Amino acid sequence: MAHFDTEYQRLEASYSDSPPGEENLLVHVPEGSKCKMYSRPHIDFYNLHQKNGFTCMLLGEIFELVQLVFVVAFTVFLANCVDYDILFANKFVNHTDSSKVTLPDAFLPVDVCSARIHDNVFVIFILIISGVFWLHRLVKFIYNICCYWEIRSFYINALKMTMADIPYFTWQEVQARIIEIQKEHQICIHKKELTELDIYHRILRFKNYMVAMVNKSLLPVRFRLPLLGDTVFYTRGLKYNFELIFFWGPGSLFENEWSLKPEYKRGGNRLELADRLSSRILWIGIANLLLCPVILIWQILYAFFSYTEVIKREPGSLGARCWSLYGRFYLRHFNELDHELMSRLSKGYKASSKYMNCFMSPLLTVVAKNVAFFAGSILAVLIALTIYDEDVLAVEHVLSSITLLGVCITICRSFIPDKHMVYCPEQLLKVILAHIHYMPDHWQGNAHRYETRDEFAQLFQYKAVFILEELLSPVITPFILIFCLRRKSLEIIDFFRNFTVDVVGVGDTCSFAQMDVRQHGHPAWMSAGKTEASIYQQAEDGKTELSLMHFAITNPHWQPPRESTHFISLLKEKVHREAAAVQQGVIAENPAFTSTHSQSDSEPRSLIANLLMGPPSLASLHLGREGSINPVSIGVSEGASALHSISPVSTSLHLRGSYPSARLTDARTISSGSSAWEGQLTSMILSEYASTEMSIHALYMHEMHKQQSRGEVSRHTWHRQESDESSESVNEDIEAARNFPRSSTFPTTSHQEGPAQQSSSQRRYGGASDPVSGSFRAQRTPRMPMGGWSEENQMGRHHDPVPEEGSEDELPPQIHKVQHASVNMKQW
Repeated sequence: MAHFDTEYQRLEASYSDSPPGEENLLVHVPEGSKCKMYSRPHIDFYNLHQKNGFTCMLLGEIFELVQLVFVVAFTVFLANCVDYDILFANKFVNHTDSSKVTLPDAFLPVDVCSARIHDNVFVIFILIISGVFWLHRLVKFIYNICCYWEIRSFYINALKMTMADIPYFTWQEVQARIIEIQKEHQICIHKKELTELDIYHRILRFKNYMVAMVNKSLLPVRFRLPLLGDTVFYTRGLKYNFELIFFWGPGSLFENEWSLKPEYKRGGNRLELADRLSSRILWIGIANLLLCPVILIWQILYAFFSYTEVIKREPGSLGARCWSLYGRFYLRHFNELDHELMSRLSKGYKASSKYMNCFMSPLLTVVAKNVAFFAGSILAVLIALTIYDEDVLAVEHVLSSITLLGVCITICRSFIPDKHMVYCPEQLLKVILAHIHYMPDHWQGNAHRYETRDEFAQLFQYKAVFILEELLSPVITPFILIFCLRRKSLEIIDFFRNFTVDVVGVGDTCSFAQMDVRQHGHPAWMSAGKTEASIYQQAEDGKTELSLMHFAITNPHWQPPRESTHFISLLKEKVHREAAAVQQGVIAENPAFTSTHSQSDSEPRSLIANLLMGPPSLASLHLGREGSINPVSIGVSEGASALHSISPVSTSLHLRGSYPSARLTDARTISSGSSAWEGQLTSMILSEYASTEMSIHALYMHEMHKQQSRGEVSRHTWHRQESDESSESVNEDIEAARNFPRSSTFPTTSHQEGPAQQSSSQRRYGGASDPVSGSFRAQRTPRMPMGGWSEENQMGRHHDPVPEEGSEDELPPQIHKVQHASVNMKQW
């Protein structure tokens, strides 16, 4: 059988297949002498908690169905049953009792309205499509109600939580009860103990894949347009189609919610699978193209009904900004729940808005001031005339003019900066980094440049741009699927085969979600000497390392594998040493930390000092009750000691000992002397401290990465190109000599020995070792995503050979089994 080389190396670990029946994932809950069974995955448990219980979820689902009927019926009524000549006073109505025209006078009779609807073929087509879609939603609604009723019973009978109490419990408390129930009653029949990571994997199985594909630039969402330059187009419609193709649609790669189809776990038939996937993407793209008019009309109507009142009430809302959908996936950690992500991004919203406002155009400001003056003058006269005589409002277009002038003035004011505000782009960008945790290297030190601002705008876009992209999505999405995504079919097949592992009690998950620094760590992000990942297996932008720290801090009781524990301990030691130096030096000299601003911003110590001075997340927390905590003072006096809490075992204990005035609520029960509100209060305080702790480590890791990679070319998203283009320059001659097809992501096989093998081994670890001192030196090159590397001598580079897969079709797939409690890995 032909031998194919791939950049996706199968992860070498001592994993085996899951035991039979693992895919059922049933949970058993004792109830008296009976044993009830619940077959729903943890994602439904999480959704019910986030929707604040069964009743709120039920009402939300019902109103979604009613909303769809209302939008379609109201639109058809406006288009066919209203006489607009009477409504606009272009036609007179004969009245016997009154001379006033009422609103019902503009309504057409029922028979006329019905005849106009029957004669309009397009309206009939819209009604049929809408009816089919509504029936589909109705069936899904009934199914969801049955499932959520089952989960409601699980909350009440097993977790001892009523629906009224769910809003007062954090997800960590619910999760702790599920783990405790598993220890006592074996709710998951195929695993003795559940871990926090097991639950996160079940909830975020598909989202972890999407985060990994965005991180590796596999999805076609970045484009270079002739006039607009580098742009990002990633909408909810495009995301829906990606998930439909990959995860749950007919013919998708997954056979159910937890298992990849067996044929996609083998490499021998990868070309056939790629052709099949390409054909499926083509048909889905054609379906999108045919349904484009219907979807476009729905998008326009829904946007009109949703945003018109908001724009009239707050015209400046279109000038507000929001985190783009692409930004949410780019900034998302592996194994980060929705509420955790939104909380983190919300904390960085104000600083992000201030940073973008630093780039107000002086020319646009001058124009906006003068336009606002002219519009305000006319508006003032109209208002004065209206006050003098209200009959002025009866004059045609006077009321419309007042409304439009008010909107114009509000929009102009959004382009006029606050003259009392002092902006410092570098400091604002550092505050933003403390919350979003991801940022390209070249942004630091260039925060004042418009290039940085434009790239950040791809993550933090105008609300008006978000609405416009959603309106254009039905038109653009089919072409992205047909002409861009199809070309990546082979790369997608290779990605899912080589980056899928089988976890006991969980099923198939993305290997990046294991947060294993040995398999996916990056040597430039404090993983030098600890990772065995090749440059193609490394997660970009420090995603593995930052995700590991975030998960360890968010879930302090989680027991990571030995390699991860070593990484966390090493980072904890370094950060604590810097914090201790700040606490002993800077605090002793000036308790107000005024001297920290004079320190060099390039040192990690100054970053920690600035955070200890007053982290934004804690500065905004005010507890107005007796015995409350002063967060800023605690952040100053005990901020350094809080760094001890990185240890997965000691985090909660350390917080309990350090802050006795905050009475912590037990993860399973609320004490009799505490109320639900007190439990929420302490949970909020712990969340703030965890957020600040993660901010300190994110800043420190970025600073260490910056110092380590100083003078080297960055490997961030904005320097990545399309993989299909990169493959042409790297493998053109080699492909001509070897008459078999390969993915554009496949590296070539090295046939040299001696020095060539040593060079290949060095590239696998992303760096070069000094033969004299044995030290490790990071070696970085411009990255072309998933398609090779841009080097001075491209044809002279070699890659690690891939083991022969000639008999793989006859053997079971080598999918790895991961047991979080005891993982057998090579020690450092």
